[in-house]
Amino acid sequence: MATQTIAAAINPWHVAQQQFDLAAVHLNLSPGLRKVLREPKRELTVHFPVKMDDGTVEVFTGYRVQHNLSRGPAKGGIRYHQDVTLDEVKALAMWMTWKCAVVGIPFGGGKGGVRVDPKKLSLREVEGLTRRFTTEISILIAPDRDIPAPDVNTNAQTMAWMMDTYSMNVGYTAPAVVTGKPVALGGSEGRTEATGRGVVYSIVEAARHLDMDLGKCRVAVQGFGNVGGVSARLIAAEGATVVGLSDWMGAIYRPQGLDVDAVLAWVQEHRTVMGFPGAREITNGELLELDCDILIPAALETQITAANAGKIRARMIAEAANGPTTPEADEILHKNGRFVIPDILCNAGGVTVSYFEWVQDLERDFWNIGHVNEKLREVMTKAFASTLEMSLKQEVSMRTAAYMLAVQRVADATSVRGLYP
Repeated sequence: MATQTIAAAINPWHVAQQQFDLAAVHLNLSPGLRKVLREPKRELTVHFPVKMDDGTVEVFTGYRVQHNLSRGPAKGGIRYHQDVTLDEVKALAMWMTWKCAVVGIPFGGGKGGVRVDPKKLSLREVEGLTRRFTTEISILIAPDRDIPAPDVNTNAQTMAWMMDTYSMNVGYTAPAVVTGKPVALGGSEGRTEATGRGVVYSIVEAARHLDMDLGKCRVAVQGFGNVGGVSARLIAAEGATVVGLSDWMGAIYRPQGLDVDAVLAWVQEHRTVMGFPGAREITNGELLELDCDILIPAALETQITAANAGKIRARMIAEAANGPTTPEADEILHKNGRFVIPDILCNAGGVTVSYFEWVQDLERDFWNIGHVNEKLREVMTKAFASTLEMSLKQEVSMRTAAYMLAVQRVADATSVRGLYP
């Protein structure tokens, strides 16, 4: 609980700007470019009504932010969470810009969110909220302008509703307006697992660099949603022992190892990891500090702070979540010799396969799962190698190296395009 309280007090937008500023200094960017890249291009706030099942009307607040479009259409997920703020969405949009650039995808950064606890809504109410929110942000989204995707508390069904709503408004079926759709509607094979799979591809490369035997590694995963669940299952398949798992209710720990498939089955029935037989219950904060080799933060932003970074014992931190580490914590981890695979690299598998899906929709030519996963592996391993090379050459952390690569690519595109008019 203490970790969550501290995290809530940290503004993710300030974190994102600090991370950019550090890269800008290393790259010696001009003052004008810094001003342009430091702020979002567009911010849309909407307040919209939804009729609830009991006949009452509730008004919800939502956002869609486009950070930078120099390299292509905006790309980024939609999250439903009771703590969503405009600054959070701005930060996530900026991180998407760098994420797309570091893996070489021709997209800019965007993000959206609605301030709502979807667990308190019926399925019909969530659908009504989704369709109305889609209509409200339809002035921004389009297959060649801004392409949403799933994020926290949204999924393939959410994207199906968004695609259908947009298509009804424009009068024709437009599958490429969103990604992360069901395969039946033009979704890509492998999209659901893509983020977690990309995380594990990154871990495999990092383990090779660090000379770590995954078969002897103990892993803790904070967050057991889609990304955390897939990451846990796939890292276990690589031979690692998963000793800790957590969700919004708390965490479980078993030093001898957890059967990830059994925990997944337990969560399907009980909606939480808590109470899993044979495991000790601990807090999310305690999970971050477990005696393990690899830590995978796959929950929300600002979980690793100056208050707990010095207590983290994992040799490798693979950031499956967006923005889980503050700049102050970064310095501590780097000083303590922790190897961090930064979020804009580590969890870029989702947007990479989203790009694949977008291309498949536009070309009406669909790929099999083997082709998707092989292309994903190629993109992730190439991006990791480029980031590691920059890190070693410039003697900077992996995060700074990833930012230097990404910011330079966006800066180059912005500079070559020039300022209009």
